[in-house]
Amino acid sequence: MAPLRLGSLAPDFEAETTTGPINFHDAIDNSWAVLFSHPADFTPVCTTELGKVAKLAPEFAKRNVRVFGLSTNDLSDHAKWVDDINEVNNVDLKFPIIADKDRKVATLYDMLDSVEHDPTNVVNGIPFTVRSVFVIDPVKKIRLILTYPASCGRNFDEILRSIDSLQLSDKQPIATPANWQPGDDVIVHVGVSTERAKEIFPEVKEALPYLRFAKLPEEN
Repeated sequence: MAPLRLGSLAPDFEAETTTGPINFHDAIDNSWAVLFSHPADFTPVCTTELGKVAKLAPEFAKRNVRVFGLSTNDLSDHAKWVDDINEVNNVDLKFPIIADKDRKVATLYDMLDSVEHDPTNVVNGIPFTVRSVFVIDPVKKIRLILTYPASCGRNFDEILRSIDSLQLSDKQPIATPANWQPGDDVIVHVGVSTERAKEIFPEVKEALPYLRFAKLPEEN
């Protein structure tokens, strides 16, 4: 199978989850999606991550994003773990967590760790997942890929920021600069002339011929 890249069709699959069985593409429907993996249930970093995503559920919903967790345990373990996650983080986790005990989905998305990278994340020759993130758009194309080691918890505010940038650049001929936050100036796409940019945006500032900053129209 060819490696997954930006623009690849997100592989479809069927799986059992904490909210019932799913076909992945059907579950995404016409929404955006975040698929993110966890090495195992009852692990400390993952417990904080899933709690954080549960707290951010309204922010993902506001962006029309459906969230799918994945861990390499069965549904029985998942159910007990969700109780821990809710208690420790004071949340009510509602999004599905995929039960991937046989690692079929983890293999499909190349999420598995290796002895060469982290021998503590491989037990009795069986690898656990790294902390993978796939942002997938409504036509099921992969738009962003992030990979963290098991020891490093993810920054979900950054994932939301990246989704904001992706969705905005789908609607406007722009790119976003370093450390951009919603409401900040954007960069005019290199394929748009300065003259055309001044027709599209209320204000355009040319720092260099190839670097033009713009304010977005008020409705954005």
